[in-house]
Amino acid sequence: MKIYKALTIAGSDSGGGAGIQADLKTFSALGVFGMSVITSITAQNTIEVRAIHDIPTDIIREQIRAVVEDIGVDAAKTGMLRTPEIIKTVADEVKNYDFPLVIDPVMIAKSGAELMAPEAREALVKHLFPLAKVVTPNINEAEEITKISIRSIEDMVKAAKYIVENYGCEAAIVKGGHAETSNEAIDVLYWNNDFYFYKSPRISTKNTHGTGCTFSAAIAAELAKGKKLTEAIDTAKKFIYLAIKYGLGIGHGHGPVNHMAWLYREAQRYQKLKELQEMLDKVEAVDGIADLIPEVGMNLAIALDFSIDHDDVIAIPGRIRPVRGKARAAGCPEFGVSKHLASYILVAREYNPDIRVAINIKYDEEIIRELERMGLLVSYYDRSQEPEEFKRMEGMTVPWGTREAIKRVGKVPDVIYHKGDVGKEPMIVLLSDDPEKLIKVLIELVKRVKRR
Repeated sequence: MKIYKALTIAGSDSGGGAGIQADLKTFSALGVFGMSVITSITAQNTIEVRAIHDIPTDIIREQIRAVVEDIGVDAAKTGMLRTPEIIKTVADEVKNYDFPLVIDPVMIAKSGAELMAPEAREALVKHLFPLAKVVTPNINEAEEITKISIRSIEDMVKAAKYIVENYGCEAAIVKGGHAETSNEAIDVLYWNNDFYFYKSPRISTKNTHGTGCTFSAAIAAELAKGKKLTEAIDTAKKFIYLAIKYGLGIGHGHGPVNHMAWLYREAQRYQKLKELQEMLDKVEAVDGIADLIPEVGMNLAIALDFSIDHDDVIAIPGRIRPVRGKARAAGCPEFGVSKHLASYILVAREYNPDIRVAINIKYDEEIIRELERMGLLVSYYDRSQEPEEFKRMEGMTVPWGTREAIKRVGKVPDVIYHKGDVGKEPMIVLLSDDPEKLIKVLIELVKRVKRR
């Protein structure tokens, strides 16, 4: 088995959220063997950087040589390089080897502490940038490097091109996470005379410690596997989005991103498929459940704990249909086969991350009353009130309706229903944080419907 190897040349973060700690976690999560060269030791946490000790340059040099000469390096990245002497030492060593180099020009910590001496910035662009496969500055760092005031995507385009054309690196990607001018985080890559744009939804959170380190480490990990730069950045963008979305609320300042979210998400896939199959077996075994199947069919869905889109939600292709008075699935559980129920779950998780299971049943006013009698929180939305801009956009009705139903009761309800619209069947959707709880609700509901 081929073992891909990535090297981080950076500072140590005692808080574990950034620096070599973040890089090594990222390498591992992406299936790459990680190695490290420590340039500085910091005493820091989520609030502040209390002290910095720079490693002597001869030790830095020997760390690089020891790793490269024995183990080998498929790709490397740099992070905190605090002094001109450290930068020149790293550049003198790295230029002797033929591996792609990702440079994260770390200048200021999330807490605001200076992590690079002002005189080191000139050394960075002079000695190290020409060796880079790609440079990954955020907007503040790009402004410092280029002296271009960045207020728009057009300014990011100018800055990325300026860095490549003036400092000799192969590519530059200016990260837009600090620009809060839209609901998207947009990064701009300039490479081989072309521009590439990478977008992800903007997440409102204070748990962003280590984002730059993690993003650049993910690029290095993918380059180590032999991926093209554009492919490596695409994976890195998805990786950091997931890490931020499921960031860790620890400490009293900027909590770290979750470097393991990517790994946990992948590890859960078989477990969740098995869980939904077990739930499906129980649903099919409920005597009388077929009476609750709507004309369009019933479906059952469960989301990964670290879900980000419809492809992270498992459901039944072809749905569940009535067959000779019994409920029968048309196929085996698969990922990404029900945007309808997936949308209910994914939107509900924005308000309550514990929600992960949903099932749809036919609409009936008496069923709604029975659900209320069972003590469940019931809410609804009116499809006829949907704004025209949402109606014109494919797949936006359910997200809009789910948010409306949540606003109506102030939290995620157990039940959301709508009375349909032109060409749309009315529907009831049950949501839960636990498959067993949902099965018990269905069994009780079927009993009540039968008695009626």
